[in-house]
Amino acid sequence: MDIVFAASEMFPFAKAGGLGDVMGSLPREVARRGHRVYVFLPKYKWIAKQKFGLSKELEGIVIPMGSEQETANIFSCAWNEVTVYLVDHLEYFGRDYIYGTPLGDYPDNDRRFTFFQRVVLEAMKRLRIEPDVLHAHDWQAGLLPAYLKTLYRSDPNFKKTKSMFTIHNLAYQGNFPPDSLSITGFSWDEFHYDKLEFYGKVSFMKAGLVYSDVITTVSERYAREIQTKEFGAGLEKALEIRAADIHGIVNGINPEDWDPEKDKALSKNFSKQNLSGKEACKEALQKHQRFKVNPHVPLFGFVGRLVTQKGLNLLIEVIEDMMKLSWQLVVLGTGEEKFHSALRILAARHPGQLGINITYDEKLAKEVYAGSDIFLMPSQFEPCGLGQLIAMRFGTVPLVRDVGGLADTVSEFELESGKGNGFKFSRYKSSDFLKTMNHAVEVYENRKKWLRLVKNCMESDFSWKESARRYVALYERAERKALKS
Repeated sequence: MDIVFAASEMFPFAKAGGLGDVMGSLPREVARRGHRVYVFLPKYKWIAKQKFGLSKELEGIVIPMGSEQETANIFSCAWNEVTVYLVDHLEYFGRDYIYGTPLGDYPDNDRRFTFFQRVVLEAMKRLRIEPDVLHAHDWQAGLLPAYLKTLYRSDPNFKKTKSMFTIHNLAYQGNFPPDSLSITGFSWDEFHYDKLEFYGKVSFMKAGLVYSDVITTVSERYAREIQTKEFGAGLEKALEIRAADIHGIVNGINPEDWDPEKDKALSKNFSKQNLSGKEACKEALQKHQRFKVNPHVPLFGFVGRLVTQKGLNLLIEVIEDMMKLSWQLVVLGTGEEKFHSALRILAARHPGQLGINITYDEKLAKEVYAGSDIFLMPSQFEPCGLGQLIAMRFGTVPLVRDVGGLADTVSEFELESGKGNGFKFSRYKSSDFLKTMNHAVEVYENRKKWLRLVKNCMESDFSWKESARRYVALYERAERKALKS
């Protein structure tokens, strides 16, 4: 099959979150199964021609943008078994950030990503790519399924094309003022409550939900949750209508990217057969954070965005209690300024126990994953989450809220049977969070049980192989429908 992916992020070209990680892995796994795979993403200013071996593939693609016209060029490169096409437009993508500055989103994101999607379709025609499946990711590619069913419905290039739309995070929807519709090229017939209209705005996310042939999201639990008012972000009714077409497939990680036996970023390598290196990583992390070096003190780690979704308010509420118990905590990430300020104040109160690192540091992230004993993810909601998967790969036990992909990938450790790979709490309350932390520390102090739990984590398989197989099965099902129609 010919599979085309369209997204705004792809590691190692551009990454702002989990979408970038998924796009850096899934297309490659699909290609390894014998399919021809192409990826389209914007050519941001930092994607250097020399670094990625880019060559100009097409130029002068003219796209109508309301009453104006814009022109794009296409660069390409081979990346593993995947052909990557980059949409080049200096005004739209030659900026310092993907979606906006620290002060907020770019005000013309509707134009930027409408342009990107129109170029994807026109470039496929000029490149003579006739996809069996066009796989669009999140709101930045949400218009593509709608284009296939409307403006490009009679285009022979797409006569066999079925669309799949993947929701990575329903909270980010790409909702814009009504006059954005003229930019997209859709008629006002599409501005209707059962189409693109969403509380008086044009919703790029809703376009993908309404018009795609297949909808996926990044865990089975999240696929069910988003059809409820609590997690549906206002789109639960639209999702209920499409319930039969929604599939939850948990994200994976590439084991070779997170390998404690070979990773040069670690102070010392280790394996599940020999954990002495993990003890050395803990010591190195304690020294780096200027903590008292003590192998017996439970060391908690948090790596992620410092935002409400990730449970930062719960974490901040329990830090004083953690410090009274003489535990240690390392936090790494950036996010909302209110959380930056609160964490800095707490760090000043508790030097030697609380390490706050408000930055993005890939090497330090690996040190936290490998050197911590317990990894915290008290998320308010979590479509999938990758932190818990990475932590387990490094033998660090996840303690998570029982939602979304966290529920699907973390199973409660059972003292009697020795089964399970972590700890979970259900209610979004700091008291429940702290209670679960206390239980985790009780298990930590039982070294025999703890070693069993650590090995369970390291034996957990969250590679992309099974998830990619399920995606390919959905592609093949869509292809069979196209042949019948």
